[in-house]
Amino acid sequence: MLKIGNIILDVPFFQASLSGYSDYAMRAIARDFGAPMTFAGVLLAKSVIHPRVFNNPSFKPGDDEHPIGAQLLGDDPEIMARAAKVVWKAGYDLIDLNFACPAPKVIRRKRGGFLLNEPDKVIEIYNAVKGAVDCPVTMKLRTSFENQSYDNFWDISSRAAAGKVDALIVHPRTVCQRFTGSADWEFLSEVKKRFPRTIIFGSGDLFSADTIKNNIKNTGVDGAVIARGAIGNPWIFNQLRASFDTKTVFVPPTVQQQGEVILKHFNLVCKLYGHEKAIRHFRKFAIAYCKLHPLRKKAQKALFSAKTAEEFLAVVKEWYNL
Repeated sequence: MLKIGNIILDVPFFQASLSGYSDYAMRAIARDFGAPMTFAGVLLAKSVIHPRVFNNPSFKPGDDEHPIGAQLLGDDPEIMARAAKVVWKAGYDLIDLNFACPAPKVIRRKRGGFLLNEPDKVIEIYNAVKGAVDCPVTMKLRTSFENQSYDNFWDISSRAAAGKVDALIVHPRTVCQRFTGSADWEFLSEVKKRFPRTIIFGSGDLFSADTIKNNIKNTGVDGAVIARGAIGNPWIFNQLRASFDTKTVFVPPTVQQQGEVILKHFNLVCKLYGHEKAIRHFRKFAIAYCKLHPLRKKAQKALFSAKTAEEFLAVVKEWYNL
């Protein structure tokens, strides 16, 4: 059991916010396979405060989604606080503040990971958001912006911990590394040692249940946040549950079972975006799902050849023995 503010998770992991991926369809599949909490895609604060966003039915979480988190991206304390209030009133259960995103367009606008260069502003944003909502507020960080000087990270983390942040989510790479090299999980051991009373989650390079469980055990962090490792592999959640429960044995999905999940996921995407857009949107998921197929490249090529939803469904049925 793991408590984040008033949210109680029965396992020490959850699905991260993934821009362009973690829509209702992906979240629904993740919940089916045991994710105890999911996140919507990254939300730009200045967009969230626009009335048409709040009134869009797809913005609000479904009744079947709790607990669900929202991750906010922005650089203005007042706008971030207003956006947090909108998100909270829309029904999200937790707000995460993104000070880690390494995307070039985000960095150019001095948001996300860029704010590791401005500890005072990070804390000002945190305090503004914390005062605007009545739900858990967490913070996602990287270790530094462009070098191995961790002064700003320790400054931000110390002040956030003192300010009763509900959890710190740390991706142990620099912002400028983006996703190159290896995430330095040993760094997280020191984070937990310095802040033993703060909930610490690790993130980065989590693509297998064994890796995730070992990283949690070896570093002493409270849990892990699964991002890219969940794309096209929702089985990672029930595999993780099995690894924490000695009475449960995880059985890898058969090709046929993989196909059934692909069809369910694709049909949810069709309901969200319509058949024409669904084909384009789902290709990035198809690439990931095909990694589990014994004839990965051939299956991927066949799926990519589909031009309509009907063709796609037929190809899935053919290649996954349905």
